Amino acid sequence: MNKLAQEKSAYLKHSANQKIDWYPWSDEAFEKARLESKPVFLSSGAIWCHWCHVMAKECFEDEEIIKLLNKDFINIKLDRDERPDIDRRYQQAVALMTAGGGWPLSVFLTHERKPFFGGTYFPPDDRFGRPGFRKILKTVSEHYRENKDTVSEYSEKIINSLKPGALQEGGIEIGLLDEAVKTIISEFDPQNGGFGTAPKFPMPGAMEFLINRFFFAGQESIGLAAKKSLYAMAKGGFHDQIGGGFHRYSTDEAWIIPHFEKMADDNAWLLRNYADAYSVFGDEYFRETAEGIINFTRDVLSDAEGGFYASQDADVTPDDEGGYFTWTENDIRNALNEEEFRLFSLHFFHEKGSMHHDALKKVLFVAKDIKDIAAETGMPDERIDEIIKTAKGKLLNQRYKRQAPFIDTTLYTSLNGIMITSHIKAAKALGDNSLKEFALKSLNRILEMYFINNKLFHSEGVTALLDDYIYLSDALTAAYEITGNSPYLEKADLLIDSCIKKFWDAEGNGFFDTETEVIGLRLKGIEDIPHPSANAGGIMLLLKLYHLTDKNSYLQYAEKALRSFSIKATGLGIHAGYYYAALDAYFNMLRLTLYTPHESDLALTALSVHSPYTSIAHSEDRGYVLPCLKSECMEPVYSAEGLKIFLKNRGTKNI
Repeated sequence: MNKLAQEKSAYLKHSANQKIDWYPWSDEAFEKARLESKPVFLSSGAIWCHWCHVMAKECFEDEEIIKLLNKDFINIKLDRDERPDIDRRYQQAVALMTAGGGWPLSVFLTHERKPFFGGTYFPPDDRFGRPGFRKILKTVSEHYRENKDTVSEYSEKIINSLKPGALQEGGIEIGLLDEAVKTIISEFDPQNGGFGTAPKFPMPGAMEFLINRFFFAGQESIGLAAKKSLYAMAKGGFHDQIGGGFHRYSTDEAWIIPHFEKMADDNAWLLRNYADAYSVFGDEYFRETAEGIINFTRDVLSDAEGGFYASQDADVTPDDEGGYFTWTENDIRNALNEEEFRLFSLHFFHEKGSMHHDALKKVLFVAKDIKDIAAETGMPDERIDEIIKTAKGKLLNQRYKRQAPFIDTTLYTSLNGIMITSHIKAAKALGDNSLKEFALKSLNRILEMYFINNKLFHSEGVTALLDDYIYLSDALTAAYEITGNSPYLEKADLLIDSCIKKFWDAEGNGFFDTETEVIGLRLKGIEDIPHPSANAGGIMLLLKLYHLTDKNSYLQYAEKALRSFSIKATGLGIHAGYYYAALDAYFNMLRLTLYTPHESDLALTALSVHSPYTSIAHSEDRGYVLPCLKSECMEPVYSAEGLKIFLKNRGTKNI
């Protein structure tokens, strides 16, 4: 065993039996590189990553490559989920050097931790237009030995290029919302749904912005882009048609063939999108999709004692990509009766779902709608739907008999914060109190595990990052809103105050991603890549806390961040989606103060009727709800029906 055997990360432990002299990220490794005058090879990946497993099998079990690595390099293995701060910096460095990125990330460093060469997946020998790893190791080792001064100068330039420059401030103008909508809609794929071309990622920040803009503006083009994209994702193989939940992204434009890993953060953000879409559009298909995410999360990515796991791997073995999730015709025929097989196959089984390495194996996607099957067979829609649901249940039971891909049961603070907030949102949208109860149970467990003596951790032994502070504070705020328990709000207030002290850029505004420099860098971004950026989430949270605490400083921080990122956001297109959601919230956030008992019809209406950018405050019983914007309050609302009408009509008043 190498030095990874005692690590907490499942991904690092996965490499503990390899013959490579792996180190975890540590001062020891870099000091050894300095003393032995060797370059460092850093391999960053994750337990869910298919191509990480492929490279591990092809390269890290190859005897010649093992000898080269052990002789000429100091080797470090990094779990990008455990240390996203380190991975993020080297991802940006490799993007500068090669215009690419992703996992596995393969980077060569000096003993000063500065990158001088890198890439992603490398095959052992020249293949797929990529240089072989053997050749790379020999070339890099020789280049490092013979050109140390040049390597040092180049690596210094790379690090300097990554340092964030001063941001040019812009205005906070309501007209920017319409401009942002136009820009995002211009990237919409009207044929396949979603945005841009393959590979396609869900863009949940932009989706939330579009759904909310449709609520306020009612513009048909916005509704079309949002609904078409949500339908397309839910009908594709990107959506697990049998087990519920979503894979990480689609390899094709039509959302058919996914990368199969299933991630907590992807599913948390998409749960919000589908819950919001159900509330705004009233489409039962969106509700069913949201419930599928919830069921998958409950069955696979959650701990009965509270808390949400990080991910489910893409494969059982790298030789059979997606094997756990795909089906042959015989698999389906053996599990179903003749009628079930016929209707299920018409609905889900199509050649377009064929896997590249084995065409007999298919990704299931909605190839033919139930209405079209009804027209073709003469059977009623309801009967077909009933039979297909029965068939799906049988296939899910068959899947459970297969060896399942690895589940990373690590509880990360940031991921749990996102998932807790999403479950509370879904509890309100779907009227499911059990979601609220499990979310609160999970929140209390994360606080107990990772908020120790007023110090927050990302995971065991890893200091919290910006994302941890923002998303845990957001979860605490959501918990206060749905329960009325003020200790949740007090803790959110405490955490965000600490976050500002630790992460706020006093000179340029906005939040840095880390409390201190990591490899000489503190980064500050607003891009959704593809998940909403923590800075945008921070702005949204500051606005909520301003409305809930009346602390004007929170509004001032939000305004400073909005101005600082305003010009940069205009050039990011869809990748600034959540920034524009935060800007939308700045103009349209509503505070409802519940001067009514928590279980009253008035309070229950305030908590259940969808109203974008609404903060819920709790106060003593006076028999009414008081709606307020930033600078003005409206007439109190005394009846549940009156409140429902007021909230539904918000869209006609604030555009």
